[in-house]
Amino acid sequence: MNSTPRRVENLHTDKGKVPVYATGVVEQPWDDYRPADHGVWRQLYERQRALLVGRACDEFLQAQDAMGMTPDRIPKFADINRVLERATGWTLIGVEGLLPELDFFDHLARRRFPVTWWIRRPDQVDYIEEPDLFHDLFGHVPLLMNPLFADYMQAYGRGGLKAHAIGPEALQQLTRLYWYTVEFGLIRQHDGLRIYGSGIVSSKGESLYCLDSPAPNRIGFDLERIMRTRYRIDTYQKTYFVIDSFAQLMDATGPDFTPIYARLAAQPAIAAGAVLPGDRVLQRGSGEGWAADGDV
Repeated sequence: MNSTPRRVENLHTDKGKVPVYATGVVEQPWDDYRPADHGVWRQLYERQRALLVGRACDEFLQAQDAMGMTPDRIPKFADINRVLERATGWTLIGVEGLLPELDFFDHLARRRFPVTWWIRRPDQVDYIEEPDLFHDLFGHVPLLMNPLFADYMQAYGRGGLKAHAIGPEALQQLTRLYWYTVEFGLIRQHDGLRIYGSGIVSSKGESLYCLDSPAPNRIGFDLERIMRTRYRIDTYQKTYFVIDSFAQLMDATGPDFTPIYARLAAQPAIAAGAVLPGDRVLQRGSGEGWAADGDV
């Protein structure tokens, strides 16, 4: 482990943003957090928890409570790990910033979830480009308490290692699956659509937009459809995919993806806002406010 954790962020140049990756696993320097750091955690936690009641899925809110997260202070990874390991065998590891893909997949495959040790500054409360402690810990970690979702994340890590060996096109297709489920997924529960994706639950604006706005499409989960679909990194999503249960995720990702990659290699990518004839459309979006380009 690195003895002195760094805060690794993207570089901004006259040619645009340059991602910077860090591979080190670090101890959480909890005693070094300043009052301003705990204040940012408190502000974000209180705002999101109040907003997510009736919006986030039941499993997320229940898991967050079971883990003992509170707004009082930034949680200690060691405290979370004692609860998480007993529940599903996962552990948190501290990292300095974005991980290279292969490192990230390897950690997931071993039931280790990387959490950025540093939290955004007060001037970044409403927006930060890269994952920070709040996004990782508040957004991602609670659902690791759910056995089905915990197994899905491990299966994704193993699949990532295989996709990385197959090639960049397979890796891109698998990345789309992560984006539209783990980061920006919706789930249909008994009382309506709810959020489970970490990119949504950690964002005030998208927590409102994804369920209330008439602009985006909301389409039933379809594995291969998702793996062909481009997405947005600079705006709210044009399309959200809706699962019926976490068991559906596990069932979909159980088979070997090798023949899937072979099938998809001959098919074109789908625009982020497209609706296809075979889609199970829960809501066809109005497209209001959509940018005409920029799909990834």
